[in-house]
Amino acid sequence: MSATPSDTSVIPGQALDFYLSQGYYRMHQSLFTCRFLPIEESVYTVHWLRLVLADVQYGPEQRRLLRLNARFSVTLRQFRLTAELEELYAAYRASITFDAPPTVESFLLAGAAHNAFDTGVIEVRDGARLIAAGIFDSGARALAGIMNFYHPDYRRHSLGKYLMLLKLEHAQRRQYAYYYPGYVVHDYPKFDYKLFACPAATEVFDCLTGLWQPFAWEVVAQQSEALLADWQEEETGEEPEAAAGD
Repeated sequence: MSATPSDTSVIPGQALDFYLSQGYYRMHQSLFTCRFLPIEESVYTVHWLRLVLADVQYGPEQRRLLRLNARFSVTLRQFRLTAELEELYAAYRASITFDAPPTVESFLLAGAAHNAFDTGVIEVRDGARLIAAGIFDSGARALAGIMNFYHPDYRRHSLGKYLMLLKLEHAQRRQYAYYYPGYVVHDYPKFDYKLFACPAATEVFDCLTGLWQPFAWEVVAQQSEALLADWQEEETGEEPEAAAGD
């Protein structure tokens, strides 16, 4: 399911906030949502997240990471595609073991000449060298993290997680209400890093009720069971069978 703006429009901040609150996210120049993720021969359920910024508190892990990377310089600017960003992304993509779009341009614009989102980028440098970049979209009261990538020479600095904290802090300075880092997948831990900033301030979206709930893995498991049952009912036209037991 997706929503696509016209070629010359910019999505208003309040509209982006609304779509994010309904479990939608950016893909290229559109907004989409999904409930399931096929991986190899299995189908997993998707669970969208947001952080309530007023409730965020750092623990030892987050503070240690901020200290580790304190010597790097950080700048924030409006997004403009540059050769420097593409070169950094190419080095990052060559070092990873999962599928990723070939370029920043293909990830964000996919050939479009116009960007329909209010997009910014956080750049992290070691001296003059660009070592990490985090791209995000801004709404009226919410920020959505879109891309993080970094040079593999700096892997031990956990720059992907560091960029999440930098985006979160930027959103707090702008007095936003929410930061949306993407989704986790039930029983598939590859995306669990999205919880790094502050699990206690994180909410998970229940797409069947349209409500956000305080994050807990038990809640995710319940949502997953309900999603799979709903899918079974849609596919077969029958109510799912009751589980055996006492």
